[in-house]
Amino acid sequence: MISPQAAKSLRISHVGLRGVVGSGLTASHVLDFAAAFGTFLEPGGAVVIGRDPRASGVMIREGLLAGLLACGHDVIDLGIAPTPVIQHSIRRRDAAGGVSIGASHNSAEWNALKFFGREGTYLSTAEAGELLDIYHLKKFAFVEWTKIGRVTPETRAIDRYLDDLAVNYDFPALRKFRVLVDCCNGTSSLILRRANERFGTEFILMNEKIEGVSFAHEPSTTRDAVALQLAPLMKPLRADAGFLFDVDSDRVALAAEDGTPVSEEMVLPLLADYLLPRAPGKLIIANISSTALLEEIAARHGGKVVRVPVGRQAAIDALSTYRPEQIALAGEGTGAVMMPQFRFVYDGIASMFAVLSMLHESGRTLSQVLGSYPKYSLLKGQVPLVTQRIPALLMDLRERYSDGRVNVLDGLRVDWPGRWFHVRVSQTEPIVRVICEQQGDPPKELFEALLEEVRSFA
Repeated sequence: MISPQAAKSLRISHVGLRGVVGSGLTASHVLDFAAAFGTFLEPGGAVVIGRDPRASGVMIREGLLAGLLACGHDVIDLGIAPTPVIQHSIRRRDAAGGVSIGASHNSAEWNALKFFGREGTYLSTAEAGELLDIYHLKKFAFVEWTKIGRVTPETRAIDRYLDDLAVNYDFPALRKFRVLVDCCNGTSSLILRRANERFGTEFILMNEKIEGVSFAHEPSTTRDAVALQLAPLMKPLRADAGFLFDVDSDRVALAAEDGTPVSEEMVLPLLADYLLPRAPGKLIIANISSTALLEEIAARHGGKVVRVPVGRQAAIDALSTYRPEQIALAGEGTGAVMMPQFRFVYDGIASMFAVLSMLHESGRTLSQVLGSYPKYSLLKGQVPLVTQRIPALLMDLRERYSDGRVNVLDGLRVDWPGRWFHVRVSQTEPIVRVICEQQGDPPKELFEALLEEVRSFA
């Protein structure tokens, strides 16, 4: 039985396994989830794994290996590797699936297991549900000792990933940009150092040292994180653009050349503006917490936004209902975007190159591009979740704001012309998230009223 205190630092859901190592996430959780995934995959198929540099990653890797090998799977181990590189490697090696060990935007005491299927994408809701059932039932398909899998190290995965990027981006043309990157002591430095060596790009890396315990700052891809260290250095270093990555490189945030920190919400609209005129597809898949600017960008190019619940499973489910050529891109307001040319992998590195390509082809600066969009102001907050009164909270909010258009697809979203809010429970942390957006100035009064209401319940 999990204690109430441990439950606050452990999340087992369709998203996977995530928690504070020791007090929440333990070795037994890792072993059982690894065995469940080994049972879930088709027998005999290889599995690609990799990890971010967190200190707990070594322990979790050993448990993951034990569970997968015991189910008869060979394992291709990339070592410390960005999550997008793991996903690219799954397809390249024709593996049965893969696992990324890393807690992305969480602080160093957290870790997680993220599971991928044969196509290198996150599991669908149905697939994740089947994996959870196997985990809870603990009926694992262990093999006899003569059929236990083997481990093979892979050392060329980053170069092969860069080969994939070079097919889609004009690296010689992008050499003209002086780019400042905050690696947050994570895996992006491995890729960008190699890109500088191979292609002559000019990525100036800060916080590039791989670190497992003490990150230079919280690894969240937010405007506030950009403003902390990256943005103030833009003008002194004469950088043309700035990018901040989370630890495993699947999310990115921005800084303009004039030193302005840019909301992480702007990554998806920027890439929509760039890709819609160039892609055959005209659909943008985004969750209901993402900026309403997307609808305006889509309308400029004859596109349409399809709104889904928050969470990567929801995006993968939505992708499966359309033909790939119908979709221009998919993503969320955290700086995580999937593009069709990369088979819908959340990839911060590919997103960065797409932004730089946009600047190159348009001949404009990042601040000029952003200045061409109508102003939307978005506020985000969170409240610790310590009770089970969320249904009562959502009902109270629905009654209080009954004059707006109600959406209960995921928590509660209420819309008015030019303004909306969304309140929901996080899938990855024990918190309630509160998001408000308004065209023009920030909706401070509404935001503060919502936070006060949530605190009184949550």
